[in-house]
Amino acid sequence: MKTPDYLKKGSKIAIVAPARKISREEIAAAVKWIEEKGFVAVYDDRLFAEYHQLAGDDDFRASVLQDYLDRDDIDAILCARGGYGTIRIVDKLDFTKFAKHPKWIIGYSDVTVLHAKMQQLGYQSIHGTMAINFEKNTTSSLESLHDALVGQLKMDGGKMQIVGGNLSVLYSMLGSDLFPETDGKILFIEDLDEYLYHIDRMMMALKRAGKLANLKALLVGAFTDMHDNTIPFGMTAKEIIYEKVKDYGYPVIWDFPAGHVDDNRAVILG
Repeated sequence: MKTPDYLKKGSKIAIVAPARKISREEIAAAVKWIEEKGFVAVYDDRLFAEYHQLAGDDDFRASVLQDYLDRDDIDAILCARGGYGTIRIVDKLDFTKFAKHPKWIIGYSDVTVLHAKMQQLGYQSIHGTMAINFEKNTTSSLESLHDALVGQLKMDGGKMQIVGGNLSVLYSMLGSDLFPETDGKILFIEDLDEYLYHIDRMMMALKRAGKLANLKALLVGAFTDMHDNTIPFGMTAKEIIYEKVKDYGYPVIWDFPAGHVDDNRAVILG
């Protein structure tokens, strides 16, 4: 996997909304942090477009992201927030100019789609917090993002790569060219606001598709605000996940601080 150039003082970070809409107030803490770290926050009025739930219609959101992917003066792209919508625009994007000046893509949740695209193209990216979360993120979360951007995040897995992201988004890509190669990799998963039976459905789908059999390890982040039916499903999220992988013999690491939590530590994917 190719590593984009690490950031230095004066590097430019574009803030982009590939999915749900965002307001100026919701990115204020992120802009302040970017400037305090000596970087330059880049955005314009296009960031605050509205189209129902989304930050503009599909063509609009794709065109804004395309602009920043193409620009040689942009060193990283920080996604403003998740929600839903990135998968609707990923096939509209052209990464030809991006390949001449790769930049860090930063985000989690719905941004799992862009991480998968980066892995398909052979580039590392950062599974980390997004602009809307900076105000509530822990110091450790933001420090880990800074360390990842400047090349100081200590992650030494040898030849092993970490792939994955949000379980629901991975499930939505299953069977497509965007689903990451998992054989010989560390698979990371996290999720939010799902019914337990749906966690079971998604894990069963990954297992039946052969995506869990040949991992080096499974890295399990936060499974936040899980729901159950009136008649309980009968297992917790951890028990559901463990049932699907217990016979494979590789390590399972629980409660990794990443995902829909304030202490959302940065992870370099790829």
